[in-house]
Amino acid sequence: MNIEELSNSAKRSFIEIANETIKARGRFLTVLSGGFTPLKLYEKLAKENLDWTRVHFFWGDERCVPVDDPGNNFGQAKKVWFDNIGATNIHRIKSDPSTGSGQRFEPARAATDYAATLKVFAEAPLDWPRFDLVLLGMGEDGHTASLFPGSPVDVDSPTLAVTANYQDRPANRVTLTPMVFNQAREIWFLVTGNSKAETLHKVLKGEYKPAVYPAQRIQPVNGNLVWMIDEAAGSLL
Repeated sequence: MNIEELSNSAKRSFIEIANETIKARGRFLTVLSGGFTPLKLYEKLAKENLDWTRVHFFWGDERCVPVDDPGNNFGQAKKVWFDNIGATNIHRIKSDPSTGSGQRFEPARAATDYAATLKVFAEAPLDWPRFDLVLLGMGEDGHTASLFPGSPVDVDSPTLAVTANYQDRPANRVTLTPMVFNQAREIWFLVTGNSKAETLHKVLKGEYKPAVYPAQRIQPVNGNLVWMIDEAAGSLL
């Protein structure tokens, strides 16, 4: 399976789950991932017929940069997806203030703001929603969202300001935490590329080292965990 085939399969499953969820509960809450791999999926979903007015979009993490910055996850999804479907229920992490002053939100403020957004959709006894579908990626170092190697494993808040540099990765980010991810009904990892093969093997088949491989921190409490992997990424499995 290559990235094209993976994206087509993910698209079909996304539409199926979304329709089933909307029929059962009246809305579909999904958490989106940044990066190159999911953009292929987003481009395909932009051409699909779905009652997008019942879909609520959230983000697993965000860089505190302006929306038009290439590193802004919401901005990238907006270009290839939202601008084509007229999406309305967008709950983005505010990486810059709505006043138009051009100054970004600092991570701590953005994290607090997003925790309040999550609480609006909370399902008791949680202070955040139980998401219907979470999309995640995995980096060559085993990170997912903005949970990096060496970052705190035991976190007791739904959002986290990422202000430290991990392995020279720029900080100034906001991320959801495993507390939120692991309550989801469905979690998909989309992983592509030969450069991730060795790490993927260690994450799935190796010793449990969540401080070293943050992707291992994702373990749903009462949901499904699905790894969607292309042939290159899975070459060592």
